[in-house]
Amino acid sequence: MTQASSVLRRVPLLGPFLLWCARNPLIGPALIYAILITQAPFALTVWFSLQKWNLLRPENSRFNGLSNYLDIFQTSRFVDALANTVILTVSAVGISLLLGLAYAELVNQRFPGRGIVRTLFITPFLVMPVVGALAWKNMMLNPVFGVVDWLAQTVGLPAQDWLAQYPLASIVTIVVWRWAPFMMLILLAGMQALSEEVREGAKMDGATTWQEFRYIVLPHLKGYMQLGVLLGSIYIVNEFDAIYMATQGGPGTASTNLPFLIYQNVFFGYDVGHSAAMAVVVVAMTIVAVTYLLRILGRLMEGNN
Repeated sequence: MTQASSVLRRVPLLGPFLLWCARNPLIGPALIYAILITQAPFALTVWFSLQKWNLLRPENSRFNGLSNYLDIFQTSRFVDALANTVILTVSAVGISLLLGLAYAELVNQRFPGRGIVRTLFITPFLVMPVVGALAWKNMMLNPVFGVVDWLAQTVGLPAQDWLAQYPLASIVTIVVWRWAPFMMLILLAGMQALSEEVREGAKMDGATTWQEFRYIVLPHLKGYMQLGVLLGSIYIVNEFDAIYMATQGGPGTASTNLPFLIYQNVFFGYDVGHSAAMAVVVVAMTIVAVTYLLRILGRLMEGNN
């Protein structure tokens, strides 16, 4: 009893939290579980980011303060990876959202074989990311027998080694191919929640197809588009599979993003301190990016109202 009182005195918020959990026996355990699974590892990562800790020289480990953060921002590899991460996330989310919107509007119409077309559009999202990346690397973007180069040569364009000459654009293409169906599913759900009577009434009032889409469908989809941007940004900013399987971050650091740089730093450099600092930066950057993208989307949608 004395030890419990001592712990409660050291952690002032623990007592009210335990009391709240006792009053909410159904929500309390779930909240505790979520904190242990998500916040405890992140808190440990923050602690590691404040340490000078290299597994090759464990005897030199010590508290390092914010020096790890200052060090990583002074290295060109981190700056390049940060820029690649921003470009990859913003472009992939934006293009996926636009393609998903086009897909959703298409399959929302009634035509023969609509169910088959919906299934074909959804299929890329159901393919394992590693399998999809390998398929794009060996079947689509291969400079010798790839489908993309074959189509380009058919219309008289020169063959390209896409993964070597345009590595980041190739990764964006692979990511968009996988995430556009996800955006389509969210936006299609929003379109089907819109009453057909509203759209038919607009047509009877003389609205064109574009006016109907801009002033009725788009404002209705605002919340769904924000959800798609939120989820897409969270996952795409941590993209790893496509980069690992297709380009290995190369040539050089041309397609290296922060998650892949962290992987290289930990498993090849054994530098836990700097890697943890990079991971914290990724989390902070994700929060900032998502907030900024949602604000932009909100302003664009307000202009359509």
